[in-house]
Amino acid sequence: MNVMPPAGPLGSGPLPHYVSNAPFDPKAAEKLSPAQERIYLASQWQLMWIKFKRHRLALVSGAFLLALYLMILVCEVLAPYENQSRHTDFIRAPPQSLHIFDNGTLRSPFVYGYVYKLNLENLKREYTVDTNQVHPIRFFCSGDSYRFWGLFTADFHLVCPAKDGQMFLLGTDRLGRDMLSRIIYGARISLTVGLIGIFISFGLGILLGGLAGYYGGTFDMLTQRAIEIVHSLPHIPIWLALASVIPASWSPILVYFAITIILGLMDWTGLARSVRSKLLALREEDYVLAAQLMGARTPRIVGRHLIPGFMSHLIASATITIPKMILGETALSFLGLGLRPPITSWGVMLNEAQNINVVALYPWLMIPVVPVILVILAFNFFGDGLRDAADPYH
Repeated sequence: MNVMPPAGPLGSGPLPHYVSNAPFDPKAAEKLSPAQERIYLASQWQLMWIKFKRHRLALVSGAFLLALYLMILVCEVLAPYENQSRHTDFIRAPPQSLHIFDNGTLRSPFVYGYVYKLNLENLKREYTVDTNQVHPIRFFCSGDSYRFWGLFTADFHLVCPAKDGQMFLLGTDRLGRDMLSRIIYGARISLTVGLIGIFISFGLGILLGGLAGYYGGTFDMLTQRAIEIVHSLPHIPIWLALASVIPASWSPILVYFAITIILGLMDWTGLARSVRSKLLALREEDYVLAAQLMGARTPRIVGRHLIPGFMSHLIASATITIPKMILGETALSFLGLGLRPPITSWGVMLNEAQNINVVALYPWLMIPVVPVILVILAFNFFGDGLRDAADPYH
C-alpha cells in the first residue's frame, strides 16, 4: 500500500522528499578545520602525544633520557679510552681544555699536553700545560681495544686521543683512568639498575595490590598487613643490612642483580596500596559488571579494563621510582656496600670522593654527581609531562 506524503500548506500538494541515499559523512555535518579534524579523530595515544608535545620541558627531558639510554648500548664506542685503561704518568691529572686556535691559527679540535713534577713537600703531582705539545683529537679512529658487550673484541672509537698523546677532558682518577670514559661506562650500570628494579617493584605492586583491591576479603587483609610491616621498616638501614650480607665471593654480575632485587623489593608497597585503592573504587563500575557477565576472566578485567583507568598514576609512580632506585644504588655504592670494582657505576666512582681532603685537592672527582643530578631532574620533568598527557581530565 502506497502512503502519500502529507499535503503541504494551503493544499499546495505533497511536500518534496529530501532523504538522501548517499553514504553518511560525519564531516559534512560540521565543517572542521584541519587542526580540529586532527584532534577530534585522533586515537587515545595520538591525543597523549599531542598533549605531551605542548610540555616543552618534558619533551626535552624525554629526548635527553632517550639519548642516554641509546648511549649505553654503544658506550664502548663513545668512550675515548677503555674502562680500565690506566695512565700511570697522569695520575689525578686535572681536566684538559679543548682548543681550536693555536697561536691565532684555526685548527681541528686539540688539547695541549701536560708536564708534571712531584712536589716533595706535599707529595702531590703538579701538572702544567705545555703549549708546545699539541695533541689533535681523532674522530672515527682505532684506539684501546675492548670487549663489546663481552661478545667480541674491537677497537673502534668515535673519538680518540692523538697517537702517543693524551685527552683527559674530565681529568683522571687515582689510578690514572680517564674520568669521561668511566662516566660513560658507568651510565650503563646506573641507568639499568632503575629499569630492572622498577620491573620488580611494579610487578609486585600491581599483582598484589590488584588482587587485593579486586577480591578484597582475607587476601586484602593479609596484603595490607604485609604492606604495613614493610612500610614500618626504615628503608636506608634495611638497604644497608641487605647489601652488607652479599657475599664478597660473588661475581660482579651477581652483585649487580642482587642490588637491583633489593631495591625492587623495598619499593613496591606504595604502588600496591595505590593500585588497591583505585581498584576498590573501579570494580563497582558498570563496565566491570558487564565484562564479568560476558565471561571475561579476572586477569583480563584487571589488565584490560581497570589498570588503564589510572594509567596516569602508574606513569607518575614509575618516573618517580626509577630515579629513587638510581639514587639508592648510588648511595649504597658510595658507602661501599653496593656495587664494587671492577663494576663501574656513578656510585662506585663517587666512592673515591668520600675523603674531603681528596675533594679539596682534586675536585673533578666529584664530576660523576653531575649526571646523577641531571638524570633525576630529567625523570621528574618527563614524568610531569607524561602524567599530564595521560590524565583524561587534564
